[in-house]
Amino acid sequence: MEYQNLLVENRDRILFITINRPEKLNALNKATLQELHNAFSSALSDGAVGGIILTGAGAKAFVAGADISEFSSFNNEEGEKLARTGQTTVFNIIEQGTKPVIAAINGFALGGGLELAMACHIRIAAETARMGLPETTLGIIPGYGGTQRLTQLVGKGRALEMILSADMINAEEAYRIGLVNHVVSGEELISSSEKLMRTILSRSPIAVSAAIRAVNASFDKESNGYETEISLFGSCFGTPDFNEGVSAFTEKRKPDFIK
Repeated sequence: MEYQNLLVENRDRILFITINRPEKLNALNKATLQELHNAFSSALSDGAVGGIILTGAGAKAFVAGADISEFSSFNNEEGEKLARTGQTTVFNIIEQGTKPVIAAINGFALGGGLELAMACHIRIAAETARMGLPETTLGIIPGYGGTQRLTQLVGKGRALEMILSADMINAEEAYRIGLVNHVVSGEELISSSEKLMRTILSRSPIAVSAAIRAVNASFDKESNGYETEISLFGSCFGTPDFNEGVSAFTEKRKPDFIK
């Protein structure tokens, strides 16, 4: 599939998706959101893809926010539709997908850009990255899950401070409050993200998928996370991955899981 706003490359089971609108600081417009939907939907159903690394083109921005020009004249119904469509077709698909996704935050991650990073399972930031939810300066609130995912990651008090003040924080502060997993130099960002993903891909794909589902269930008000974990734990038994993992352990060797 050809994309106008994304660069997509599979390197030995890791799909690198780069939002490629550097002249617009990789802002999310309708076309880019549709391409992200297509790219992630395809990747999640592609057996040749084990995990996904998402980043932005250029050194300035991961994603500097949504394209304000596209919704500046919206009424309340149009605004609600915008948020609902983005949530269901992109952000929720990333979060609820059963393949690991790492956000490599290479610069500004603001508004919808930070919300996109928070939908990913793991976040690694360059030292120069800056993050924030500036929506209240526009007279709106985050609409792509920002109020929910930020609270889950950093707690109610810090989430409210970031959202209400609309101030940016730097990478070190983001790490301190638990918003990102690691902070590295800009030169090491992609290699560090790939190294972590390679480690994840060396584990049981069945178990990795189950773990993502179980963790997500802890935030689903309609699910019992403990029951989900118990069920998924049981489903791992008798699988080829379980047999290989146990055999490798008893034989004191590294497991060789089916990819």
